[in-house]
Amino acid sequence: MFKDDRKLIERMAPAMQRVLVVDPSAAGARMLADLLRSLTHCHIWVAPTAGKAIDLMKAVDPQIIFIDHTGRGGVDGIEFTRRLRRGDALCRQAPVIMILTEPTAATVLGARDAGVHEFLRKPFAIADLLKRLEAVILRPRDWVEAVTYVGPDRRRFNSGDYSGPLKRRSDSRATPEKARITQALKILKSAAGALDSDPTQAYRAMQAQGAELQQVAIKTGDLELTSAAADLQRYLATVVDPKRLDPAEVAFHVAALQLFMPDEGGQGRKRVA
Repeated sequence: MFKDDRKLIERMAPAMQRVLVVDPSAAGARMLADLLRSLTHCHIWVAPTAGKAIDLMKAVDPQIIFIDHTGRGGVDGIEFTRRLRRGDALCRQAPVIMILTEPTAATVLGARDAGVHEFLRKPFAIADLLKRLEAVILRPRDWVEAVTYVGPDRRRFNSGDYSGPLKRRSDSRATPEKARITQALKILKSAAGALDSDPTQAYRAMQAQGAELQQVAIKTGDLELTSAAADLQRYLATVVDPKRLDPAEVAFHVAALQLFMPDEGGQGRKRVA
């Protein structure tokens, strides 16, 4: 182990104290556990099935989760991650690193859309493991709490390895704050339309985006946006059961916030007739 690697591990160690490995192969789980213990002192729990993993998550609140993709032995890595992200476990935002034997584009995209952070391809060496741990611990991605997607921001998926052109026309024009407002308002609009089909996730999405808009508004000194976002948050705080959200009340607050949507160039707000 090189000196630089040791310093890197020391920085990551606090976020590696509780690790869950979900793998139907005892040999595969043992190999990964041995590699992790060679890096730092950590507690590792192994689950051979998704059901056992769910029970363990509630008990140990893992900081990092490794999961096998194969679908063997009652483990479907993509479905497990999707359930985790949309569930109530305290660790629902924990980094998920998926272990793949024969990765395909469809598998990688499906896992990404389920909320997986990173991938490890078998066979892997300790250097590969370190690279993935560094990515999820030291280069965390923003969390997206939407209706159709819950997980790390996919726009920064594998961003550490990407050096190509920007993917959106507005990427070069919009400020980070304008981009955050745009995304939050789009998610809010989508959440308002999902009150009947998925009220629990719609409620979560509105809570998260209301908080996001408040943070941006405070940072930019936009008192009107601060007030509108606070009004939404106050209403949501009165709701005990997401299934009893008032569509008219939600529509009122979402419409008020949509007035703050930046224009397509990422500058200022859209004009309202």
